[in-house]
Amino acid sequence: MSALSLAVRDSSTMLRRNLLHARRYPSLTLNLLLTPIMLLLLFVYIFGDVLSTGIGGADRSDYVAYLVPGILMMTVGGTVIGTAVSVATDMNEGIIARFRTLAIHRGSVLVGHVVGSVLQCVASVVLVGAVAVAIGFRSTDATALEWLAAFGLLALFSLALTWIAVGMGMVSPSAEAAANSAQPLILLPLISSAFIPADTMPGWFQPIAEYQPFTPAIETLRGLLLGTGIGNNWWIALAWCVGLTVLGYFWSTASFNRDPK
Repeated sequence: MSALSLAVRDSSTMLRRNLLHARRYPSLTLNLLLTPIMLLLLFVYIFGDVLSTGIGGADRSDYVAYLVPGILMMTVGGTVIGTAVSVATDMNEGIIARFRTLAIHRGSVLVGHVVGSVLQCVASVVLVGAVAVAIGFRSTDATALEWLAAFGLLALFSLALTWIAVGMGMVSPSAEAAANSAQPLILLPLISSAFIPADTMPGWFQPIAEYQPFTPAIETLRGLLLGTGIGNNWWIALAWCVGLTVLGYFWSTASFNRDPK
């Protein structure tokens, strides 16, 4: 077999392994998935009428349309926390050390985690999106091309955060430490434009909301799903995705290739 065929075969094996783990131990994924769903229901049914006036909307349905893109991005951030925990568990249980001694493609271990995590992110986004549609979210002004671009952005953002999560898991001394270190991936959307426009925040706080990866990604996704303008947010979001992917990839591979102490 060629080197490429071996890499694909071994990566597929590792992917099946991670998907089986996710199926056998679904509690972590379900717990992480419940957070964005609960926030979606809370902000729509408890605060929706009040916050809709803050964004210039007429009723709760306007706030649903504003809120859902941010919740979808938060879903991605929450799902990849499970990846950090899974990688840290593998590292501390010794299975990674065992994989290093086997005649398999070295990169397949990380590829299995990354591809499995991206697939879980996509599935989680679909489930949260279904809940959003059930409570009134509609995207009637978006074209088919904008829908395709929105899906591509979610997949690319999932890939970027997954590589960062894998790096966190590789260097964490325990699964609990990995979960704690990955908390910013679900906390950052809370201080972004996910729930209210950044320009309505206090002046000293606006730079925190604006100059982080979630805000341009959320604004781009919001524009695509609602058929409105996205300005320069799209290339800023893409720059964040590429930068985080490259950073996470080199961090993860360097940690994986480091000789164990």
